[in-house]
Amino acid sequence: MKICVYPGSFDPVSNGHLNIIERIAQSFDEVYVLISLNPNKKYTFTDEERLYMMKKVTSHLKNVHCELSEKLMINYAKEKNAKIIIRGLRNISDYDDEMTRFQFNRTINENIDTFFLFPTMNNLFLSSSAIKELIIFDADVSEYLPKKILEFAVKIIKERK
Repeated sequence: MKICVYPGSFDPVSNGHLNIIERIAQSFDEVYVLISLNPNKKYTFTDEERLYMMKKVTSHLKNVHCELSEKLMINYAKEKNAKIIIRGLRNISDYDDEMTRFQFNRTINENIDTFFLFPTMNNLFLSSSAIKELIIFDADVSEYLPKKILEFAVKIIKERK
């Protein structure tokens, strides 16, 4: 059985994230979307809200499981019997960060590899931070967020700005 883990903050989940999830769901038997709990990050959405949004936008994908975890990602992957971690790359900054993360992960567990995917062209520039900023300034973000969570995400961001 081919199992992978796709970790991230997903604060909020964007169409770029969803695009990657839908693509990996076609190639793997089981996909675990790990909503990371990083104590060094300040999230706009609560852990439960991020999990709620992810479950809502992936409900059509029967082999996708969404979970929260405070565990080190590589240990979470091992626990799920995943041999692959999926990471999205948008630009050279992402590459630099991911290369460091990849090296640490391989040092901890050389049996788990990392695959990098690029989002499609219309999602290449998306970032959750940029989307939140656009919402604060009342821009239309309907192109960037999944329709199933658009109203919910916009409402929360405006309330908490």
